Amino acid sequence: MRGIVCRSPRLELVAGLVIALALPALALAAESGQGLATQTALTAETRDLDGRTEATVAVTVNGDDGLPATGAVVVSDRGVQLAGAALDAQGQASIAVTLPAGSHSLTAAYAGDATHRASISQAAQVQAQASSTPNFLVSVSPATMTLTPGQTGTLTASVTPQNSSALSAPMFVTLSCSGLPDQASCTFTPENVEILPNATAALTSTMVIVTQVASSASTAHPGSSSIAWAFLLPGALGLGGLAWGARRRAWLLRLSLLALVAFVAMLGATACNARYDYYIHRPPINPATPAGTYTVTVTAQSSNGVTAITNSTTMVLTVQ
Repeated sequence: MRGIVCRSPRLELVAGLVIALALPALALAAESGQGLATQTALTAETRDLDGRTEATVAVTVNGDDGLPATGAVVVSDRGVQLAGAALDAQGQASIAVTLPAGSHSLTAAYAGDATHRASISQAAQVQAQASSTPNFLVSVSPATMTLTPGQTGTLTASVTPQNSSALSAPMFVTLSCSGLPDQASCTFTPENVEILPNATAALTSTMVIVTQVASSASTAHPGSSSIAWAFLLPGALGLGGLAWGARRRAWLLRLSLLALVAFVAMLGATACNARYDYYIHRPPINPATPAGTYTVTVTAQSSNGVTAITNSTTMVLTVQ
């Protein structure tokens, strides 16, 4: 004989309500685990700047929750990275890029963060005017880099000649960087590149970014206190003896006073000595490169002694 299962309508109703309430929570948890979708928007304005076309690219990144995103964006021209920048508190970034003559299709790519997914903007079409003035473009690859304190990163800085056929003599370009966080530095090898007349190929330099890990304080010099007491204690006892004997002999009084002055002078000189300060007080602890996302500007500058040509680009350094 088969058993009879009784189903209560009330129990089925309660189970249905529990499932209905749980589904939105599960969906929200799944969405949070994957990160919120984002929308990246780009606008570009061009202007003539000393015979070259410069585009100012404005990028805004917002999440589906309507809040601004954090992290980095990279501006590219038909897949070729031009520059990168860190988003500000409003989820915005403004990037200036110098463009060679011709048409360009600029897009901005958002890399995502802990709570937001990556996204790419629609392309913006811009036109750069031709110029007969000798010039050059500077770019850095990759446009983003992530390091932990103590790590070193290597990038490639490229200087591309523009209208070099108008050159009557070689043009020397010097590379430098700014915007690095504290306890970080950059070097270029070579620091100067030479553009020859009629040259068209890009000239490259190796850019190295160095970060710093926190250093611990050094230990005091072993035996330094023992050595100091080995000299000071006998001297103090000797002065005490001289002072006691001075009660009986007047000439010992003058000698003890002279020795006391010499002893005090020796103590003062020892306390102010750099070696003493190093061993006793120890050098300060060097802090680590602070975590954060930084926009680093790479500048290329050339001068013929009368006028200077300066072009720059940006990249993003993230210190974790």
